[in-house]
Amino acid sequence: MRHCIYPGTFDPITYGHLDVLARAAKLFDKVTVAVAESAGKAPLFPAARRVELIAANVGQWPHVSVTTFGGLLVEFCMAQKADAIIRGLRALSDFEFEFNMALMNRHLQPKLETLFVMPNEQFSYTSSTLVKQVATFGGDVAHFVPPNVAKALREAYGKG
Repeated sequence: MRHCIYPGTFDPITYGHLDVLARAAKLFDKVTVAVAESAGKAPLFPAARRVELIAANVGQWPHVSVTTFGGLLVEFCMAQKADAIIRGLRALSDFEFEFNMALMNRHLQPKLETLFVMPNEQFSYTSSTLVKQVATFGGDVAHFVPPNVAKALREAYGKG
């Protein structure tokens, strides 16, 4: 059974993330969405809430699970007996960071592969950061995130 880990902060999850997940779900027998507890960032939503928001949107894939992790991603992957890490690349600007991360992960665990997946072009400019910026000012984020996430953002920013 081929198992991949799709790691990220997912603060919040976007349709771009879900597009990458759909692609991973076609390629692997088991996919684990791994929500980074902090990843050096100060997330808007606590990790448990991010898991809830994601889990509500993965029901169409029975072989996808959602959990949290802390520490080194490669250690989490090995504990999960994963074969690969999936990372989404929206634009060329993502590549350098992701490439360096993949090389470091390969150095730490040579048996673990990293696969880069490009989301549909309609999501190439969407990021969690931009979505939060729009939501902060009460902008409509319905084209970028699932309804439960849009509602959570409105509540978090006192806009709904």
